[in-house]
Amino acid sequence: MKNEEGFVRNKVTALAGAIALMGFAVSSGAGAEDYEMNDSHFHLTNYVQQGISVDRMLEIMGSRTGRVALFGIPLQQTWSFENSGEYAPTYYLQSDAPLYYYSFTDAYIAMSYLALPEKKRDRFDPMITGFNPADMYAADHIRRVLETFPGVFSGIGEFTIHKEFVSSKVAGNVASLTDPALDRILEFAGEAGLVVILHSDLDVPFVKAGAKPIYLDQMNALLRRHPATTIIWAHVGLGRVINPVQSAASAPATERSLDHLGLVEAALNDASLNHVYFDISWDEVAKYIVATDKSVSESAKLINRFPQRFLFGTDVVAPSSAEMYYAVFDEYQPLWDALTPEASELVRKGNYERLFDEARRKVRAWEAANVKTQRR
Repeated sequence: MKNEEGFVRNKVTALAGAIALMGFAVSSGAGAEDYEMNDSHFHLTNYVQQGISVDRMLEIMGSRTGRVALFGIPLQQTWSFENSGEYAPTYYLQSDAPLYYYSFTDAYIAMSYLALPEKKRDRFDPMITGFNPADMYAADHIRRVLETFPGVFSGIGEFTIHKEFVSSKVAGNVASLTDPALDRILEFAGEAGLVVILHSDLDVPFVKAGAKPIYLDQMNALLRRHPATTIIWAHVGLGRVINPVQSAASAPATERSLDHLGLVEAALNDASLNHVYFDISWDEVAKYIVATDKSVSESAKLINRFPQRFLFGTDVVAPSSAEMYYAVFDEYQPLWDALTPEASELVRKGNYERLFDEARRKVRAWEAANVKTQRR
């Protein structure tokens, strides 16, 4: 009898699992066993708030992508006629005019998401990003967005503290890892269950070889102050010219990459940073990791040791085609081949689902307890 009961229970469990997978396939258009990735880092719009529709993004995702963390860019590039005349810049490197924070991006993302049929919404995890992290009122903005659009957002970010060529262009106060405004943001994110995607370069551009990364201690101190907040450190702290940390000027690119991996490994081994994860988004980061056979091998060794702490993301901005969108994922093929099947599955898909499913659950619970019914 017990064997029969166990058999029945197993069948029921298997059936429930099959139904869940079918539900994903119906809502996403991608078979649960077929899709290749979830994207933890995607921008629907660019630096002048132009982009593609979410419907077009669904077409581009096709059956290769399950879910996408959906956000705009919180900074707007000024079109200064005195600076560029009739030329309208669409990227921050195309003008000397300043950038300014653009809060409407959050409303635009929310309205785009809500315009989708409900069965298609499960493929997106909208993020709040239209706030100034140097403003003590930023946490209030995040709360206000949750109150205005309950049931929509899963996290905050990508937002930036230190970024090469960007931070110096932002109008107003300069963001800092030691600013109490940032502590208020991360404290509220932990309270509400919002997952955080934080961009902060590990160093400044063009430093001398062998120097300790300028922002390393500040970043570690910040992360340790917020153990209840799930934080994804974007791009593993790297940038276009923020190269992997090097111990000597003569060290080849591979050795520089290995030095940087040592810093990441130290963070992964630090029990006080167990709430911190790393995304390997951006083609610039991919270039470092797949530069040589040795850089691939050593990167894979680290990820295979800590497979639950890394997430894949594209960092693509408003792609015009599937080819453009999947270029970063395909560039990482040497890494996917070098990872164990279990680690590859977690980095490409599983860690995203674990972190963002938990965020959805926690944020909806916070909203249920704290958001009053809107008057109509």
